[in-house]
Amino acid sequence: MHCAACVSRVERALADVPGVASASVNLATERAQVRLARPVTADALVAAVAGAGYGARPVASPVADDAERRERAEALRATARRFRVAALLGAPVVALGMFGMAPAIHAWLPMEAQNWVQLVLATPVQWRAGWPFVHGAWRAARRRTGDMNLLVGVGTLAAYFYSAAVTVAPGAFRAVGVPPHAYFDTSVVIVALVLFGRLLEARARAGTSRALRQLMDLRPRTARRVTADGIAEVPLDDVRPGDVLLVRPGDRVPVDGVVLEGRSSVDRSMLTGEPIPEEVGPGDAVTGATVNQAGAFRMRAERVGADATLMQIVRLVQEAQGSKAEVQHLADRVAAVFVPAVLVVAALAFALWTAFGPEPAAVRGMLSAVAVLIIACPCALGLATPTALIVGTGRGAELGVLVRHADALQSAERIGAVVFDKTGTLTRGRPEVTDLVTAPGVDEARLLSVAASAELQSEHPLAGAVLAAAAARGVTPRPPDDFAALPGQGLVAVVDGRAVALGTPALIASQGGALGALAAECARLEDEGRTVVVVAEDGAVLGLLAVSDSPKPDAAAAVAALGREGLEVWMITGDNARTARAVARAVGIPAYRVLAEVQPGDKAERIAALQARGLRVAMVGDGINDAPALARADLGIAMGGGADIAMEAGGMTLVRGDLAGVGVALRLARRTMQVIRQNLFWAFVYNALGIPVAAGLLYVFLRPGGPVGPVLGWEGTLHPMLASVAMALSSVSVVTSSLRLRHFRP
Repeated sequence: MHCAACVSRVERALADVPGVASASVNLATERAQVRLARPVTADALVAAVAGAGYGARPVASPVADDAERRERAEALRATARRFRVAALLGAPVVALGMFGMAPAIHAWLPMEAQNWVQLVLATPVQWRAGWPFVHGAWRAARRRTGDMNLLVGVGTLAAYFYSAAVTVAPGAFRAVGVPPHAYFDTSVVIVALVLFGRLLEARARAGTSRALRQLMDLRPRTARRVTADGIAEVPLDDVRPGDVLLVRPGDRVPVDGVVLEGRSSVDRSMLTGEPIPEEVGPGDAVTGATVNQAGAFRMRAERVGADATLMQIVRLVQEAQGSKAEVQHLADRVAAVFVPAVLVVAALAFALWTAFGPEPAAVRGMLSAVAVLIIACPCALGLATPTALIVGTGRGAELGVLVRHADALQSAERIGAVVFDKTGTLTRGRPEVTDLVTAPGVDEARLLSVAASAELQSEHPLAGAVLAAAAARGVTPRPPDDFAALPGQGLVAVVDGRAVALGTPALIASQGGALGALAAECARLEDEGRTVVVVAEDGAVLGLLAVSDSPKPDAAAAVAALGREGLEVWMITGDNARTARAVARAVGIPAYRVLAEVQPGDKAERIAALQARGLRVAMVGDGINDAPALARADLGIAMGGGADIAMEAGGMTLVRGDLAGVGVALRLARRTMQVIRQNLFWAFVYNALGIPVAAGLLYVFLRPGGPVGPVLGWEGTLHPMLASVAMALSSVSVVTSSLRLRHFRP
């Protein structure tokens, strides 16, 4: 499949199968999702696709299997081989076409000899490199449909066969006063240009399933099953609901389930995006593919296989990608009308010239028909979009915006709302000590020294934040004499012979400490969404450490800039509502546009809910948990430095991780689409004016004895050579127009 017309034909073919409720074909992944009203065999669906002129086979995996990857790799190699043939053999043909009349070349190689050389070189380009277009044109004609294959095939074949006739029988053309000029350069240039575009397309398709493969790679390959005979390592696919599994420190949790015994902390950032691990114990739910950190535990498997949370995320990404509309290139949409119209005009031109034209009428008719077909060749139409995309995406890369999918630009220009993930996108993505509150008579250095010394042997992320704060203030921690972590509460340690406790107010109370005057400060910090760590020594509270994931320095400015452009700015997070509102307040997002405590699957649903209001939604995120929402949104923007899966699921990536890049990306998209529309407009205007002229419409007025008469000797006819020049000039104008994007300023 190469265009929207191909997608439409396959969808119609599948939808016509009895029992099929609906069919959706994804051009990028080359997969079809078929919903059935009643049972239908896979063979029936494959046969329907074959009847439409395409191949198909059923697939079981949500990601490309080895056979599919081999097919795509071979398609890429085949397209590359065809392009090399067209480029290597076409270059001398173009050189002869442009410079063959130069005195030095013409004296050494006369015109007739040049034509034979061009025929020898152009034949493999037309019939080997250009075979997909010839075959596609025949298939489209047989099915009475029009697409770009038919345009390319008819145009190149017209130029090729006319040129071949001129080469083989130049005398016949001279006898009727027609110079034996060949147009092989026209056919080879068209074949090479369109093949180059398809080569880029094939390379892009080779990576379409990479995002889903990366998600699948998060699953551990094995699990440790506990039986009466001991512990056995079994393949993950052999795990069944009810199995008891052992999870050791550092392991990924194999499947969704419930903890039976043991305590630990589990890094759920894959799902929630939040950097602080969650403490789990007996009765707590754990999710497959999350990372166990400190302790070992036994769990009961509950949801396995396709029911597991990770596989549901895979399904959400796959469905969201498949539900997106492809870029509906205007050239493809009008091809069904444009191609038959060109053929009709060419046939009418030949017939009218033959019936009513001056002698040699038949030759004039043939030249007029060939001029119509040559001037209608879709170079300008074919270049209008890709040249602007190449220049626009190149300029974007210079500005730190990588555009991964062409449809991202079309989606971006109509965005009405921007939804930011919180952790790692609006915030730094790591806990930091933001506040130090000391008890009377205690200075910050002592508070940090005691806290950092106690945390020195801890593996908890909050320990890293405390140690970083101590290092930043020049405080050197001392190794504790003893240490014990209390999951869900904090820790106790012995430092320089003194009993130290760090953790929740409840832990400090159990150790005989009291917040006293610090209670009000503790409540205030908690209301601001911070995690408060109380530090006590020998039962006396030394002070408070407030830890939070701080907003990025440029977050508020980026949010304000988007608001000035008339966009609704939202924030979505798996964090609690209090923390979410605190961050939103700091960056300037209204509280009513904060979506808190949202799980990965729900993120995609919340995006869909905004879309249901009629908004075009851009999602900005950086984590694995954001992938379904990035894929569901009209535009997914991934932060550079985030998870690879997020960058694969997003249509754009901000390489520098600069939030101001969101506004740059949207403005660049609007400008690029504006240039594309201008290019398409002028390409169509060129055809609308050029085709009637090539057909000889002006001859009615400019012929000798006509209402106007010849103008500077021109009688209103267009020779195929001039048609070729006009076609080339139209392409140059489109490329020149696209180059304006190089000067885009954000």
